[in-house]
Amino acid sequence: MEPRVDRTCTAFAGNKIIASGDLVAVATKVKKYLRDNGKENVLIFDDVTSAQVELDLRGTLEAVIKRYELLASEAEEKKSGPGRPKLGVVSKEVTLLPQHWEWLALQPGGASVTLRKLIEEAKKKNFTKDQIRQAQDAVYKFMHAIAGDLPNYEEALRAMYAYETKKFKKMIADWPKDLQEHILKVGREALANVK
Repeated sequence: MEPRVDRTCTAFAGNKIIASGDLVAVATKVKKYLRDNGKENVLIFDDVTSAQVELDLRGTLEAVIKRYELLASEAEEKKSGPGRPKLGVVSKEVTLLPQHWEWLALQPGGASVTLRKLIEEAKKKNFTKDQIRQAQDAVYKFMHAIAGDLPNYEEALRAMYAYETKKFKKMIADWPKDLQEHILKVGREALANVK
């Protein structure tokens, strides 16, 4: 996954956290870690989605820092630029049946305004369920990538999806502390309903 400068991420060497924070900080610490620890395998995860993040660590430490500082400043400039991009407006294709287009055309403000309103309404209505599902997805992705061979892996996942938080915590209690803490951080919403 392309790194997102608006999110934090966490880097692991084996089961140990070696860096956590914004892209510049993580890229810097990972580059130093790899310089000092050879070719050890490092996995970096987006703190919201647990998608694996690929960082370009080629060149010197200074080159890496400069690369990610530039990426962060470019993202900041895009936010503060003039016009609609400032709002984050993105044009993409939507495929609907003819009757849907006809209905949208009759709505005040047209198709774009109506679709935005419908989406906002659906987001509000499903906010809690969406947060839980997204947190469960993040926990699953992280555990699948880094903890699949640990004891009680499958039982822990079943407990999470059954909202059995106490059982989930018990299943991961013997796992390395850094893994436990990260799982509980990204799964906060999924694990909030204790049974």
